[in-house]
Amino acid sequence: MEPTIRSRLESDLKQAMRSGDTVSRDAIRYILAAVKNAEIDARGGSQPVDETSTLRKLGKQFADSLEQFRAAGRDDLANREAAQLAVLQRYLPEEMDDEELAATADAVVAETSATGPKDMGKVMPVLIARLAGRADGRRVSAAAKEALARAGS
Repeated sequence: MEPTIRSRLESDLKQAMRSGDTVSRDAIRYILAAVKNAEIDARGGSQPVDETSTLRKLGKQFADSLEQFRAAGRDDLANREAAQLAVLQRYLPEEMDDEELAATADAVVAETSATGPKDMGKVMPVLIARLAGRADGRRVSAAAKEALARAGS
């Protein structure tokens, strides 16, 4: 059985502490806190915590902060955010390439018998479930729109 993201984080935290890797240590502590908070928030609910979506949200926060720090000329903070984002990306599944994403979107459009852009609401839930966190939401939406446009023409 593959270890959970949380168990990998805990193991890697110990390793980073032993090796004196302060950048990884601090980033992993922050990421681990986000996962634990998501678990606390989900207590009492019927759905288990989706660690991957928690990490994707955190990655988006890091990317947004990075962009804002660069715009403000705060290279020191931007570098810290970039380092944390690099550590976070070790725990995310590999992103799907554009061709594979487009092919999956086309397949879902065909399966759902979607005929054009008006069927976006029918296609997106199926496509998101099929991709299981392997692509950013913006990319998924864009691929669905393109596939629906091709289906409508």
